[in-house]
Amino acid sequence: MLVSILVFDVALVAWSLHLMDAAVQKREFSLMLAGTLVAFSAAAMLVVYFLMHNCLNYLLKIS
Repeated sequence: MLVSILVFDVALVAWSLHLMDAAVQKREFSLMLAGTLVAFSAAAMLVVYFLMHNCLNYLLKIS
């Protein structure tokens, strides 16, 4: 599961870098904002995965 999430996150980061590169070339703020939002979503997905993984491990050990 972690490998598939990491692959998806790498793809999201690559896409955000592509959007930010296009924003610099075209001087468009909206593409820079889109790239930033994509990068934040990739980071948030990893944070949520690790939080839920630790939470589920804790709950399963108690039961």
